[in-house]
Amino acid sequence: MKKNLLTLILTIFILSSCGNKAEISDKKIYFFFYDGCPYCHYAMEYINKKYPDLDMVKVDVYQAQGYKLFEACGNKFNLGDKIGTPLFCMGDKYIMGWSKNNERKFDRFVKPFLKK
Repeated sequence: MKKNLLTLILTIFILSSCGNKAEISDKKIYFFFYDGCPYCHYAMEYINKKYPDLDMVKVDVYQAQGYKLFEACGNKFNLGDKIGTPLFCMGDKYIMGWSKNNERKFDRFVKPFLKK
């Protein structure tokens, strides 16, 4: 009896966690990062300095739910196995990686998300 109950509980847990599909909102900025990524730190420093009040969802890709959101962003933009950090999902646009060129892109893409 106990074995059957334990099996049932484990089955319910596994099925409920597998069906948990993450979704990306077009009304939010998502910043996908990995703590060991130096480019993620450069991006965060730039954004914190230039946009200190920016409402942005920071997502650690090394957390289970964070990775699911990371995959959802990758699927949204058909990134396939070329996905990496830092990755920003900003409505119908994305930025992957960090460079001076991506700083300029970020400045353009962030405008609709800034509080007026």
